[in-house]
Amino acid sequence: MNILMICTEKLPVPNIRGGAIQTYIDGVKELLSRQHQLTIISRSDPDLPESETVNGIRYRRFESKGILDIYMENIIPYLAQSNEQFDVIHIFNRPRLVMPVDSVRPNARIVLSMHNDMFNSLKLNRQEGNAVVARVDTIVTISNYIGATICKDYPEAAGKIRTIYSGVDLSKFAPYRQSNSAKRDREQIRAEHQLGNKKVILFVGRLSRNKGPHVLVRAMNHIKQQDAVLVIVGAAWFSDDRISDYIAYLRAMAERSPIPVKTTGYVQAQDVHKWYCAADVFVCTSIWEEPLARVHYEAMAAGLPLITTARGGNPEIIRGNNGVIVQDPENPLEYADHINAMLSNPGNAGRMGLQGRKLVEDHFTWNHVAGNILEVWGS
Repeated sequence: MNILMICTEKLPVPNIRGGAIQTYIDGVKELLSRQHQLTIISRSDPDLPESETVNGIRYRRFESKGILDIYMENIIPYLAQSNEQFDVIHIFNRPRLVMPVDSVRPNARIVLSMHNDMFNSLKLNRQEGNAVVARVDTIVTISNYIGATICKDYPEAAGKIRTIYSGVDLSKFAPYRQSNSAKRDREQIRAEHQLGNKKVILFVGRLSRNKGPHVLVRAMNHIKQQDAVLVIVGAAWFSDDRISDYIAYLRAMAERSPIPVKTTGYVQAQDVHKWYCAADVFVCTSIWEEPLARVHYEAMAAGLPLITTARGGNPEIIRGNNGVIVQDPENPLEYADHINAMLSNPGNAGRMGLQGRKLVEDHFTWNHVAGNILEVWGS
């Protein structure tokens, strides 16, 4: 079949600027292109051509300035003028794109992938939401939580919902005890940043209040392991190392912490795996209703025990003994208790990490994701 995938207006594909959706598309595109002709639309980028074909996959990139309306003003005329017929048009996380695409491609099957709650009434009015639900063949959701959230407002969508969890590259994210390259990355990062043999507590993500890293910094006041260090990897936005008010506040807190806190700033997408290799415990501190952060898959693939929050889809990733759930994400003592337990019992923490790695191998590889997408497409 001839398939068109439309990414969001925020970041380009391939994921040279990062981005969970862009990483998702990157992870499955080669696998999907083995069975179908694939075209990917994304936003333009100064480091990428507007049009190119790489390994048989066609890329078309359009100006958006990060604004959906500008993006649509460029995409829809392109689809209207192109003579190419697409059997399936797979739209990512933008239900507002569905009806404009339908207006110029009424005969194509449309699949919608939802990575956030974009059916929220603040983002999509009820009339358009009803039309979108009626028009699409399938609504793929990144977690059961997102599917349930959509169905609260649109119960008629229930029969079209299909959860497909994200995935991870097992060769890139690997336990340092099982992979020579991961061991080298661990040694390199620890040497470059003078971490030595310290116990590394890791946070990876955008630095904003709703992601909660400030609570983790506060938790350092209650960490008993004196050779611990907290590493916070991330920036205010992808590829953007500007110091926001929140980041300034976070760094000021870090300077007063009794446990050393290192903030790395933005780390290129192709290098972030090295920090997982260097870590001993991974903590996701989401305060908001997180759809299901992809950092969980990366941490598990790297063999790290997880601490995550009872928010949104995050609890769906804790299965058996691969990690623990913080019930009150704004309570630093709850994080500290779990971190202390893991650092004081490395044997059990190691078993958690191995369980997480096995979960990824069994359920969350890009092969699994691509296979599920092919089923949705009817391949």
